[in-house]
Amino acid sequence: MLTRLAATAVSLGAGAAVLTGCSSTRAPATAPSMMSTSASSSAPAQVSFDGVTLGNAADLTAKPTVTVGSATAPTALLVKDVVTGTGAAATPASTVTVQYVGLRYADGKQFDASWDHGGAVSFVLPQAMPIGFRQGIGGGSGAEPMKVGSRRIMILPAALGYGRAGTPDGSIPPNAPIVFVVDLVAVK
Repeated sequence: MLTRLAATAVSLGAGAAVLTGCSSTRAPATAPSMMSTSASSSAPAQVSFDGVTLGNAADLTAKPTVTVGSATAPTALLVKDVVTGTGAAATPASTVTVQYVGLRYADGKQFDASWDHGGAVSFVLPQAMPIGFRQGIGGGSGAEPMKVGSRRIMILPAALGYGRAGTPDGSIPPNAPIVFVVDLVAVK
């Protein structure tokens, strides 16, 4: 979704609720809120947070398995660091390289994953949409900035996700909260 919808943003204009300014640059995946919680790099193999369960939680070399159970849809950005990195911190103006998995919060259906498209993707954070994705990485809405080497669960309310429009391809319906599991690989 993040990379596949970048081209769509041009035709939708500045108000588009898709990731814009996304580079298709891929990087190898070998690099190590309102509510923000940390776990050490010795995190358990499975972690649960606000209805989201993450398997392969501490293994940054493997795509995490993500399931979404029943929980009340969030009204604010929720983040949980499963692995806390020790590298450079992202800023709202950073260019970042990330691995990610994106799912719909209501039914847990995956709509995109960099893991399935050749690896990590780099982009300019201030141009990233949805806004909750940008804030969840670079800081904002109570979330602390991520550090390189971190894996974070981010639960975005619809207003910080793809909003009333949803996505043009229908993979995310209007007013749908979404979940991202993001590994921060690099920051420039």
